[in-house]
Amino acid sequence: MIYKQRIMDQVLEYRLSSKGAVLITGPKWCGKTTTAKRHAVSFLNMQDPISKQQYLALAKINPLEMLKGGTPRLIDEWQISPNIWDAVRQEVDRRGEFGQFILTGSSVPAKMDASSHSGIGRIVAVKMRPMSLFESSESNGEISLSDLFNNPEYKKTSESNLSIEDLAFLVCRGGWPLATLNKGDIALQQAIDYHEAIISQDIRMVDDVKRSPIKAASLLKSYARHISTRTATTSILSDVNQGEQATLFSMDTLNNYIEAFKKLFVIEELEAWNPNFRSKATARVSPTRHFVDPSIATSALNMSPQDLINDIKTFGLLFESLCIRDLHIYTDVLKGKVYHYRDNTNLEIDAIIHLDNGKWGAIEVKLGDYEIPKAVNNLQKLKDKIDTEKMNKPSFLMVLTGTKYAYKDESGVWIVPIGCLKY
Repeated sequence: MIYKQRIMDQVLEYRLSSKGAVLITGPKWCGKTTTAKRHAVSFLNMQDPISKQQYLALAKINPLEMLKGGTPRLIDEWQISPNIWDAVRQEVDRRGEFGQFILTGSSVPAKMDASSHSGIGRIVAVKMRPMSLFESSESNGEISLSDLFNNPEYKKTSESNLSIEDLAFLVCRGGWPLATLNKGDIALQQAIDYHEAIISQDIRMVDDVKRSPIKAASLLKSYARHISTRTATTSILSDVNQGEQATLFSMDTLNNYIEAFKKLFVIEELEAWNPNFRSKATARVSPTRHFVDPSIATSALNMSPQDLINDIKTFGLLFESLCIRDLHIYTDVLKGKVYHYRDNTNLEIDAIIHLDNGKWGAIEVKLGDYEIPKAVNNLQKLKDKIDTEKMNKPSFLMVLTGTKYAYKDESGVWIVPIGCLKY
């Protein structure tokens, strides 16, 4: 199978050079094992159908035996036998060397013994997501976030090759590696199959709690209707409990299902950013609702690319979610984190990239060019609110769009199509 270079390749290489073990988490089918195997010298698949039961028995009796082999040693889907975690931690301590183990897992372990060590200082966790548009070769990558952060004199223009029809297709297709290797309906089918798998199988297996596929589908559909918003959980509860064929949820049940999907790395909420202000403005802390990939939402809503074009409001929200996915992926290699911003004056900014070194940039996401002036105004308002005596000025302000041309406008704000962006 063709391997497309992943940004995680760079992240993993760096992490292996600085820690004894690396844990790669993320949703199933996003390419964790394929990428990890490229960096591993030896490999153990805990879900091997021939050897699984033997592995489970050995992991209980003598887990250290499973760690023997060339390094880095990859242990795939380690979470089905959680005591491997402590064995890895102990072996990293004993060896005292970096780059010994890679662990991959598509869910948070259902049960970790109360005495299990956190692994801090020995095992570092990184999150892998489906592919960004740059990784799948849909973005030309001519505008670089790294350059925007590190070069104040950076000046460049570019032109995206993506049409509005292309963007609708890419939202529905998602970044699933197998989908990116195919075209048309075959590519779109991968996200549909993923959605079916998580509601019919994975939601029941994540923590040994029996859950209803009907309720799981109902929750994902409601969550999809509120994508890229800060809708309260109480509103989602009301939404899933409406209609003649409604599947009734209590608040406890709803929260249980949401947490299960978080453990499967399906739901990925965007946390709020809380900077230092000049005035008494107060940042709101409610997260923004997102999936790890926008195609989960279109599958839950049974929407095709043409349906998105016919419903521009929903398309805009899902386009925002696609952009947030890519920003997460690009920011990982820049050593930072993505947030959203909203304050008590109702000023909202879709994405804030805050790097570990204190640099930050603000990004508004707009599908069409008619929304760009308002987005530019919002970014300038945020810039004026920041107390630059207590924190850095923004490295850049950007409107990330579904339009054609990338440039820096006369006010200093970057207008960048998602089809031109890379890390």
